[in-house]
Amino acid sequence: MTNKRHLVNTLQSALSGICLLLMVHTANAQTMQDHYRIFSVKENKEVTLDAIVNDMANYDVAFYGEEHNDSVAHYLQHTLLEQLFAKYNSQMVLSLEMFERDVQPVMNEYLAGAIREKNFLKDARVWNNYNDYKPMVEFAKAHNLPVICANAAGRYSNLAGRKGQQALADLPKQSKHYFAPIPYQIATGKYLEKLEGVMGHSPAPAPTDNKKAAPAMPSMGGFNFITSQSLWDATMAYSIAEFLKKHKGKKVLQVNGRFHSDEGFAAVTQLKKYRPRAKSLVISSGSDEAFPNIDWKQYTSLGDYVIITDPRVAKTF
Repeated sequence: MTNKRHLVNTLQSALSGICLLLMVHTANAQTMQDHYRIFSVKENKEVTLDAIVNDMANYDVAFYGEEHNDSVAHYLQHTLLEQLFAKYNSQMVLSLEMFERDVQPVMNEYLAGAIREKNFLKDARVWNNYNDYKPMVEFAKAHNLPVICANAAGRYSNLAGRKGQQALADLPKQSKHYFAPIPYQIATGKYLEKLEGVMGHSPAPAPTDNKKAAPAMPSMGGFNFITSQSLWDATMAYSIAEFLKKHKGKKVLQVNGRFHSDEGFAAVTQLKKYRPRAKSLVISSGSDEAFPNIDWKQYTSLGDYVIITDPRVAKTF
């Protein structure tokens, strides 16, 4: 009788906990709905998250470009993953800039329940704001979804910036599994101009002869930011392409800083090189002081869907 009563009490406690979590999630959702707007560039109107979910039927990869400290965006990413899974089930895959290719075994071990979270957090070298991405990782774990550790390790992007692609080519064979194949494509055109703008450099002058000149690469005290940044873009694209090649029919939700996907540049462009037939959906997310009175015309070049979040909502860091 004592054991039976204990079991009943345990079940009641568990159910109460589940109900509380559902209530908190629902309350959070109702609160957050007032702090973002979604605009469909194709339809030229504001839409709901359902529009993105339904549209994903036509695409292989959705690039969600975020501002890393945007708490509303983090809520939306998790919600989008839940809704995509509800519609496409085991077709869905999560891919993250926030994890590097050499920790993929650690991620796989954690998702399989083989290692403890504290070991995962240490050995996967999680970002300082990992709590922003934890809900997505835990959702993937609970629903047996793969998570692609998409990025190149910082040591390799640093090496590329300091010594160029040849230094990467000179690394041991095993090391080369952890970044895009050499040579990888360096940023060009309008994306290069964006990067140069960030660095405070002017675009390279036009060549004076008939030969095409290589674009000038801005540097910071000898560090080539363009070569380094391009390795991140190429590696994320390569990681996605490699996964899609091995797993036909999958749909990838890729989360990265918006600079890596806005305007279809960077990782989106690189994916076309590695997986030409893959169809990419670009979501650009950021805040605007004018919220909720948004002039959508100024954002229509950024992606297929533009999400503007309320800047008054507290940032995560």
